[in-house]
This record gives sequence, structure tokens and C-alpha cells, in this order.
Amino acid sequence: MTSTKNNPNHVRQVLDQDRPRRRVVILVILIISALVAVGFMFSGEDKKPAMQYMTAEIERGDLIVQVTATGNLEPVNQVEVGSEISGTIDSVLVDFNDRISKGQVLARLNTDEQRAKVLQAKAAVEVAKSRVLQAEATMLEMDLKLKRCQTLSKRDLCPPQELDAAEAASARAKADQASAKAQVSQANATLDVEQTRLAKAVIRSPIDGIVLQRQIEPGQTVAASLQAPVLFILAENLAQMELRVAVDEADIGKVREGQQATFTVDAYGEQIFPAKITQVRLSPLNEGGVVSYETVLSLNNEKLLLRPGMTATAHIIVEEISDALLIPNAALRFMPPPVQSKDKAGFMDQLMPRWGSRSRSSRQDAGKLKRVWLLQNNQPVSIEIESGPSDGRVTQIISEELQAGTVVIVDAMSKTR
Repeated sequence: MTSTKNNPNHVRQVLDQDRPRRRVVILVILIISALVAVGFMFSGEDKKPAMQYMTAEIERGDLIVQVTATGNLEPVNQVEVGSEISGTIDSVLVDFNDRISKGQVLARLNTDEQRAKVLQAKAAVEVAKSRVLQAEATMLEMDLKLKRCQTLSKRDLCPPQELDAAEAASARAKADQASAKAQVSQANATLDVEQTRLAKAVIRSPIDGIVLQRQIEPGQTVAASLQAPVLFILAENLAQMELRVAVDEADIGKVREGQQATFTVDAYGEQIFPAKITQVRLSPLNEGGVVSYETVLSLNNEKLLLRPGMTATAHIIVEEISDALLIPNAALRFMPPPVQSKDKAGFMDQLMPRWGSRSRSSRQDAGKLKRVWLLQNNQPVSIEIESGPSDGRVTQIISEELQAGTVVIVDAMSKTR
């Protein structure tokens, strides 16, 4: 008798009976999966992101617009004192920070060689003077001989040739006399040069002031060739100093002579010093591709707290507005995210909700007309205003619809309900 379990026909019949049942199970699973997906879709739509707005108030106050620049303190008149002659330093009579007066001796060079040159020049003057006396004697002799020939020639006792020779000799004697006198003048000029060089061996101060630097020591050799070596650096008056700052080319159009400024230095922390612009130079400074313009500020340093070379940060006041309507700069930059359906939103709008608003905000912010947003019924409402100067934190605005105390939106963030 044949077993039913091992009968292939029986197995095929069992499988054929289970096939409709399996199809029903698969169909049920697909339906359930679709329902679950739809449920998630609707539940996601219920959780739309809600916006939370951050606000600030418009205020009234004084607006001070400043331009910031850095530079160094320098004396109003700084003089470099050098030596026009070469030699060895015999003595140095001043030191750092010494107060000096005009004409005061600062240093002396060894003058032995120069004194010898002066004596030599004086001797040359005496020789030239003696040649003048000799030329005058020769001229006297030639004049007497000429007169004698002229007298004898009237009696036909002096041949014409001798008379001509006497006249020529007299003329040569006068020329020799003139040459000798010129040599005296030349010798005197050489003497003056050597005496001047001797006087320059004594280094004197050209101004009243103070010694900032002393760059020589006794016994040091000074070699003056094409350029005079610098021996001392003097400052005329440290009670009046200058601050030279480099103003960026983007700000130079706002800077004018006569504007007030303040500055600080690292040596005195937060202490503020006043200054005033005296000159805005036209020549540009180009350092590493950055163009700036040197601006000179005058300052009072009666207490002598400030020193030459100090680095200072200056704040130049370019505009002052009293009782201005001021709005935070963040409010001028704010743009609400666009409200639009997903099928109309592009890829960048879905990835960054404010993407579409950036191009619009850049177009609307052109010029002085700006748009700010108020919060009404928890929804942003825009108002167009005219903007004025800004100090980087707040901006003056002109608007008939806004006033001090009005709340404006400065930022927004989304939150899930």
C-alpha cells in the first residue's frame, strides 16, 4: 500500500489549496502598510512648524558715528642731528631724556687734523698777499719804464719798438697784480671752508627740546661720506604731539579736517585721550594690497603721560545726531521665512526655508529704503522706512508710522507644535 506523504501528487494538491490563502495574507499586509503610511503623512501635516519671534524696541537717543583707525604717536617736530665731517668723537655731553636748548653743545669731535688744515689755509692767504705786493712792485717798475720811454720818444730818443715793449710789459704787470689779488680771495675762501669745518666738529642742538636717542659714544669714529650719520634724535616739544593713523579707504570719505576724536593706548588701559584732526593726506598707503590714507591728529600732552612710538587706537567722530529714532541693525536684516506649499517649494527652499527670501531682501535693501517687520496677531507685518547713519549697532530711521517703544522683529526660530 503506497504512503500519502511520499506521494508527489498529494503534495501538489496541498500547495494548490494554500496558494489563494497566501495571496489574501499578502494583500492584507499591503493594505495595512498603505494605511500606516497615510496615517504618518497626516500626522506630519498636523505638526507644522510654528515660528517663535524675537523682538526689540525702537528707542530715541543720541547717535555718534565713529571711524576707527590705529597708528603711532610722534613728536610734532623731530630732528635728526648728524655730523657733516668725519672724525673721532672726543666727548658726548648729553644723554637720553636730557632737556636741551638751541645752540647747546651735544658732542665734540677730535679737531687736531682740522686745526692743522686751518693753519695751512691761513699760511696760503699770507703767501697770496705777498704775491700781491710783488705784483704791485713789478707793475710800478713797468709804469715808470713806460713813462720814461714815452718822454724820450717825444725827443726821438726812444725807438718805437722799445715804446711798444714798455707798454706791453706794463699791461702784463697789471694782469699779474689782478691775478695775485684773485689768489688772495681764493685763499681766504679756502680758509673760511676749513674754519667752518672746524666749527662743525662741535655738534650743537638746532632746537629747544629733549634728547630721544643718543647713538654715539666717546672714542667712536664717525665716517661722513655721501650721507651724514645720525648721532642724536631730538624732539622739540613733547607737550604737543601728533597721532598718525591709517584710515581705511572705505572710511576716508567721511573723515574731514577739524573733526574731534578720542584715542586709547595700551599703557593706560581704558583712559581716553582727546584729539583733533589737523590733516588728511592725499597720498595713499598700500600695504599688502590694503589701501589706506594717513591722517594726522593733534593732541595735548602737558602731563607727559604719552611717549613717542606708542600704538594708539583712535575713534574719529564723523557724525553726531541728537534725539534720533534708533532701531537695532538686526531688525533691518530680518526677513520672515516664506510661507508656501511643498509642491511649490524648490529643493533649496525645503533645505533652507529662508533661501528664497535672501534674494528678495538683497533687492529691497538697496539704497536708503528698508523694510522692518512688526508682530501683529503673532504674524509679521512689514513697514517700509528710510534709514540713516549707523554706528554698527543701531541705525537712525525716518518713519511716520514708527515711534519710540514700537516693538520690531529681530529674529525668528521654528518650533514644533
